[in-house]
Amino acid sequence: MTSNQEIADILYQIADLMEMQDVAFKPQAYRRAAQTVERWSEEVEDVAKRGGLEALPGVGKGIALHINEMILHNGRSIYLERLKKSLPIKADELFAVEGLGPKRAMILYKRLKVTDLTSLEKAARAGKIAILEHFGEAMQEKILSGIQFARKARGRMLLSQALPIAERIIATIKKAGPVSNIAYAGSLRRKSSTIGDIDILVTTKNPKKLMSAFTGMKEAARTIASGPTKSTIELRNGPHADLRVLEPAQWGSALQYFTGSKNHNIALRRIAISKGYKLSEYGLFKGNKNAACKTEEEIYKKLGMEYIEPELREDNGEIKAAQEGRLPKLIELSDLRGDLHTHSTWSDGTASILEMAQAAASHGLEYIALTDHTEKLKIANGLTPKRFEKQAEELRGLSKRLGGFQILHGCELNIMEDGTPDMPDSTLKKFNIVVASIHLGLGNDRAKATRRLVTAISNPHIDIIGHPTGRLIGKRPGYEIELDAVIDACKEHGKALEIDSQPDRLDLDFSMVRECVKRGVRVSISSDSHATDSFRFLEFGACNARRGWCEKKDVINTLSADKVREWASKHN
Repeated sequence: MTSNQEIADILYQIADLMEMQDVAFKPQAYRRAAQTVERWSEEVEDVAKRGGLEALPGVGKGIALHINEMILHNGRSIYLERLKKSLPIKADELFAVEGLGPKRAMILYKRLKVTDLTSLEKAARAGKIAILEHFGEAMQEKILSGIQFARKARGRMLLSQALPIAERIIATIKKAGPVSNIAYAGSLRRKSSTIGDIDILVTTKNPKKLMSAFTGMKEAARTIASGPTKSTIELRNGPHADLRVLEPAQWGSALQYFTGSKNHNIALRRIAISKGYKLSEYGLFKGNKNAACKTEEEIYKKLGMEYIEPELREDNGEIKAAQEGRLPKLIELSDLRGDLHTHSTWSDGTASILEMAQAAASHGLEYIALTDHTEKLKIANGLTPKRFEKQAEELRGLSKRLGGFQILHGCELNIMEDGTPDMPDSTLKKFNIVVASIHLGLGNDRAKATRRLVTAISNPHIDIIGHPTGRLIGKRPGYEIELDAVIDACKEHGKALEIDSQPDRLDLDFSMVRECVKRGVRVSISSDSHATDSFRFLEFGACNARRGWCEKKDVINTLSADKVREWASKHN
């Protein structure tokens, strides 16, 4: 099945390429359609099968034809390929650089003959971009850093993209024949924010049939290698997937070996040697005898430690903690009782307050905080104090219709350049929850970004700092902050830092989450939902929290709605 995100990504690319060719009106139409598709709660391919594409907001006859073409050709758009061939540049490369959109890319081509990353870097290092109108020295430096970032990100998928692909591969293999064990491994099983290759391990009595199904599945652009125990395919969107067939007796050792990071596995092998064993993907050997390999639990137990959850296997202190019996009891997605960062059609969301509440309830939540944007973020239709008062009236009217489900009234305000909020205290004190985020002025240096956050944290009406570093995975690294100072401020004022669960954010990064846990500063795991289907993103935020060693007690929205209100009121 061609996913909604794959379809939306192609529509966005078509819009960008049309804009480069100065096509009027159509780019905006394709972007509107892309936004509809990526936020639609149902699989658009299913909508297409019943002929309902043109009923989707922003999807007309022409765009519906292109979507049907993508579905027919398993995610391939011949129309997009033609557009790419008609342009003299490598758009995929250039658009991966932060700050380079269609208009700037075309200016660079016309003035400097920039066609790809190599020619872009050459022009920037020669100082030619800085002298162009509407560019300047700062933009040239931003482009240079963006080039390096784009090169590092190339060939990697977001966790949210890789996980459904791996699950479809597993489903295909299971249909092809009986399997005893099957799982994905590697960085995907550790739930890293980005994934290089997808590794699938399986035990079966019919490897040939499974290998044939794997190399023949529609996600495969081409087969790189095919053999009786290992095959490799190139996926449609670039990265590779490997299928390895194992002997049943190797299952535990192989799953452990292909899951742990390189450093985690090296550390384990050293411990094994110190205990007279030899550890490899084939087993844990004492001489020629395999001592433990049926399960991963057996291996860790034989090596004198607790079982280490996959998300922790980064050689970041987990082995010593496992030896000493002090590993954390990691948070589960089911521990989340509410979501403290959501949006509605009052600002830039796509669903009403009632629809968002009903969707959250269907995901097993007991409450949400409605946190629409404040007035300075005009691009997101930010609310004025008067509009927030009207919103509060609507919330009071909805309370009887929601049964036991609760909606906390909040906002996501903008942290201004001096760290102050863009809402008066007289309005902020009326909210149950206030999330504060930096949306404007993302180019601040480390010292200024830190001052902005610390000042905001000291405001008694602010409860949570939203997406604290502003990163967009694969697009921009985010602003640098002095994490110790920010955590110290949260500790002093009893505030929380957010793990924004949007797949291209996962901000805070897990390493920063770990520092919060060490210092006793709580985090919130929030969906930042702008649509009814975005509550599913909480899964990825929970994965990031687990990678940061979070237990249930470390996450503020594992509390009941009443306890969250009580927590927020303590620093107001």
